[in-house]
Amino acid sequence: MTSTAARTALELTSDLPVAELEDLYRDLHRHPELSLHEHRTAGKLAGRLKGAGFETVEGVGGTGVVGRLRSGDGPTVLLRADMDALPVREATGLSYASETNGVMHACGHDLHVTWLAGAAEALAAGRDAWRGTLLVVGQPAEETGQGASRMVADGLYERFGRPDVLLGQHAAPGPAGLYPHVPGLIMSASTDVDIVVHGRGGHGSRPEATVDPVVTAAYLVTRLQTVVSREVAARESAVLTVGRIEAGTRHNIIPDEARIALNLRTQSEEVRQRMLAAIRRVARGECLAAGCPREPDVSIGNTFPVTVNDAGTDAAVAAVHGEVFGAGTVFDPGPAMGSEDFPELALGSIPYAYWFVTTTPGEVWEQAPGDTLQEKFAAVPSNHSPHFAPDLSTVAPGVRTLVSGALALLAEA
Repeated sequence: MTSTAARTALELTSDLPVAELEDLYRDLHRHPELSLHEHRTAGKLAGRLKGAGFETVEGVGGTGVVGRLRSGDGPTVLLRADMDALPVREATGLSYASETNGVMHACGHDLHVTWLAGAAEALAAGRDAWRGTLLVVGQPAEETGQGASRMVADGLYERFGRPDVLLGQHAAPGPAGLYPHVPGLIMSASTDVDIVVHGRGGHGSRPEATVDPVVTAAYLVTRLQTVVSREVAARESAVLTVGRIEAGTRHNIIPDEARIALNLRTQSEEVRQRMLAAIRRVARGECLAAGCPREPDVSIGNTFPVTVNDAGTDAAVAAVHGEVFGAGTVFDPGPAMGSEDFPELALGSIPYAYWFVTTTPGEVWEQAPGDTLQEKFAAVPSNHSPHFAPDLSTVAPGVRTLVSGALALLAEA
């Protein structure tokens, strides 16, 4: 038997303005904006929320948007979409490709905003079917890990009310039409680490008169690869990536310093601290071995917490998704190594459900090499790829996921 939430969700989304929402998505994709610069995107979302009857405020936490709609007594449910793009040069060849040089919606946040706008409008039009308060949040700066905490610090809950539950979703690679849910740990923590190796510069013809930080940095990068393989237990999941090395100005000048940028992915605080301690130890050891004039600087940058779904909340949302989209569309893929700042909105105590919506176009998936799901998954464009291009056919389903999820948690009229 289909639940009331599923039936109501299908009714409220039976006549979605799909063509209009697709136009909104194309427009947002053409005009990507970097973190904390999402002024145009925020304005587009705010305009649609106001038009749907939401009490709407812009500029929360910088460029965040909040819409509130009350429909009698009941729980407060928050729906969130992130809005920022990435410093990636687009290579999709789409007719609606980015018109901003070197900036692209390579993670699907333009699709997230479109889904949120469509869901807010559908729920507002059908407000007689539910009771409670709907908070709709357009969040800036997810990519830098700043946006959620900035909105909370700017009085998000003091000004608009503390929600009883949070809902969020993310576009992901995979054959369009699947809705992965995990009733627990779904995404990992992320930690950025910057290392500065101090050497003693000089002429390239006289290396004996210098302490070459480039050579030291090279040894350091190599040695860091053993942190996961030799210092983290095999039962734990962790990743250490060296994303950037910078040093020098000319071919024949040995510089004074070299800079290394790392990113860690961990699924427990214990492993994170163990890896940070190992990085500091290895950095000091390599610099000591090279005779560097001073110890390296090791600093911690952007951090993202682990994303851990409330099992009961996620089960309720997953169940209604299964009813709306059919058997086999909802499954548990296990935790991913990607990271999110969405949990910052939970303040450590508000329950939430966060899930994925697969968006790879059918023809791209079919043409990808490999025979298994994992082989194809590794071959199709992923988030942050310059070729990442979600299928337009996922616009309407992504609206339905949010509408049905909200209705599963709001009170029935």
